[in-house]
Amino acid sequence: MVGTSEKIFRAARRVLDEEGARAISIRGVAEAVGITPMAVYRHYHDRAALLNALADAGFAELAGTLAKKDARGTPEERLLRALEIYLDFSLRNPRLFELMFLEKREGARQFPADFGEGKSPTANLVAEIVADGIRTGHFREDDVWEITFSLGAHAHGLTLLYLGGRIEASPTRFRALYRRSFRRILDGLRA
Repeated sequence: MVGTSEKIFRAARRVLDEEGARAISIRGVAEAVGITPMAVYRHYHDRAALLNALADAGFAELAGTLAKKDARGTPEERLLRALEIYLDFSLRNPRLFELMFLEKREGARQFPADFGEGKSPTANLVAEIVADGIRTGHFREDDVWEITFSLGAHAHGLTLLYLGGRIEASPTRFRALYRRSFRRILDGLRA
């Protein structure tokens, strides 16, 4: 049996997927679940807490998928696979992706402190590959977290431009552009 908290979460996720984060309201979610707004507050103390719960679930899902990726190959091959997983997630969940990485949220992780302290479930996995690449001499010596953050920023930028209609391309052509773009960046990281 699904509990009230899960029903609230699922209703909020439906609104997010259909209309985006700005459309989520405590009153609207309560109506969708068939409860009072005060009942929502017993599970999520405010709208920001509900949005953070949605974003945190997205990060957990993405991190789980990244953790299952094939660990064989060179650091470059592993990075490219991770970046493909990232792209797949963002194209499958565009509004969730925007909430996770674009919407200003209370408590969202900040670069550099939170990342350097290992608080990012998705960036940690990419940073491990980058660090391995530096340690094995595949990548030149550099700051692991700055490289990781730069790769993430590049992925975010390309994806958000595509989702926003600023890159005119079919999904297949966009994927090809995305891959070529990262190959150029990785060329610059090689030792």
